[in-house]
Amino acid sequence: MSSQEPVTQREVPPDIEIARDATRRPIEAVAGDLGLDAVDLEPRGNEVAKLTWDAISRTLEQPADGKLVLVTAMTPTRRGAGKTVTTVGLGQALGQLGASNAVAVREPSQGPVFGIKGGAAGGGYSQVLPMEEINLHFTGDIHAVTSAHNLIAAMVDASRHHGNPLDIDPDRVVWGRALDVNDRALRETVVGLGGTTNGPPREDSFCITAASELMAVLCLATDIADLKARVGRVIVAYDTDGEPVTVADLDAVGAVTALLKDALRPNLVQTIEGTPAFVHGGPFANIATGTNSVLADHLGLRLADYLVTEAGFGADLGAEKFVDIVSREGVAPDATVVVATVEALKRHGSATVDDEDSIAALRAGFPNLDHHVDNLRAMGLPVVVAVNRFPGDTDEEISAVLEHCEAREVPAAVSTVYQDGGEGGLDLARLVKAAADSGEADLQPTYPLDAPLAEKIRAVATQVYGADGVEFTPAARKDLEHIESLGLDDLPVCISKTPASLSDDADRVGVPHGWNLTVRELYPSAGAGFVVALTGNVLTMPGLPAEPAATDIEVDDDGTVSGLF
Repeated sequence: MSSQEPVTQREVPPDIEIARDATRRPIEAVAGDLGLDAVDLEPRGNEVAKLTWDAISRTLEQPADGKLVLVTAMTPTRRGAGKTVTTVGLGQALGQLGASNAVAVREPSQGPVFGIKGGAAGGGYSQVLPMEEINLHFTGDIHAVTSAHNLIAAMVDASRHHGNPLDIDPDRVVWGRALDVNDRALRETVVGLGGTTNGPPREDSFCITAASELMAVLCLATDIADLKARVGRVIVAYDTDGEPVTVADLDAVGAVTALLKDALRPNLVQTIEGTPAFVHGGPFANIATGTNSVLADHLGLRLADYLVTEAGFGADLGAEKFVDIVSREGVAPDATVVVATVEALKRHGSATVDDEDSIAALRAGFPNLDHHVDNLRAMGLPVVVAVNRFPGDTDEEISAVLEHCEAREVPAAVSTVYQDGGEGGLDLARLVKAAADSGEADLQPTYPLDAPLAEKIRAVATQVYGADGVEFTPAARKDLEHIESLGLDDLPVCISKTPASLSDDADRVGVPHGWNLTVRELYPSAGAGFVVALTGNVLTMPGLPAEPAATDIEVDDDGTVSGLF
């Protein structure tokens, strides 16, 4: 067989079949690996549990001696790079090496589950279980966020209907509605029609629940007191004098917290191989942090020697936000993993070479991978490259990637955790463990918090994305002045940008040069604790594709679900 041909790999059954055939450990046994007892759990069936507040409080009093491994990626293709699979598989591989470890990932939104992906709990032999429950209602955390979000929206309109005591400007209500389903028809809508008894009419909008600021609040809060404080700071509207109206002004903090208090507690499950896993929270990786909850990370770092977590999209988005926003909450990485795929490398190299020459296209895509590696190193983090191998990848292609990494003195290993579970990540796990144990991590955020807001954005644009500079539209400059007048310019920035390119143009592959980042709008997420900067056209309510994954999902007469993958 020629090295140009793909290696024959064993056929992998559908994810849902693998999940059903997996041997499940009682959740109490999984918790026991973390030093937790049955009394520390509130079981939700035999395989899922929420930690009790007593267990959470006691654990947080312990020193955070664990090592944090952050899994990110080069600029991905539309079908992703395989970060969740790599995260779960790496955790399993560390377990096979005898290391005490846990995995922490986000809860899947029903939008992607019923839209394109059909499931988001890992895949193959590197999944979190129970796969069906995690992909559907799970413990109700996302539903709680939806309810809390819409309660705030209802109270805004009720206040206006009943005399408008807060003097809310109808044209400056900034809090819309939320729904955890892709529904493009709800992006822009009108509410209050049908006469005065139905409330004053006004334009409104819906976001998917993962894009709600409350989701970001939930994932950054560390206890109920912190949750209440963050909820109270959320800005929902402005009055006719231009002053912010908050959830605290609506007297809604208690009710919103009541809906979110159980959702704040992390969920404990297991992987295919029985590795403890926290599946908790699910903020967007553009207008929010794109990673699981800080509380789950804090617990994992105290309950295990290694915690493997992930950040959404490529390292220019997810990893940057982790370093500049999440890590300021006390969860700094000790090592990072950049997931690379042959497909992504070819995409980023094919613009400059003949598409038919796969090796030339692959090599031409290396600068994109190098850019992400160099960024993370500049942030003071050790880097390991995981080459996520797909069945169609040839030996020659894989060897070319490994040789390139060796030439640049970047530790790299092939990962086949999708097909082989933890065994397919043993080489990767050894490299990651060595990197995390090296003590070389010296976190260097992209900017200081006391820098002017425009300079923070410019720092990310030039140092992380590779832009020449930043252009602010006239509307964005007004937003800057407004945020400064509110005294919120000392917050970190969360830049919303296309994940398909290092630039703000999705069609520009590789490492674009000679461009400026255009910021068209900014607004404060005062509760979450960051300022969002919008570039390009960002959709907070996705739409369903022509053939939604929902059409493949069926339920047998005995209640067995099929079609999730």
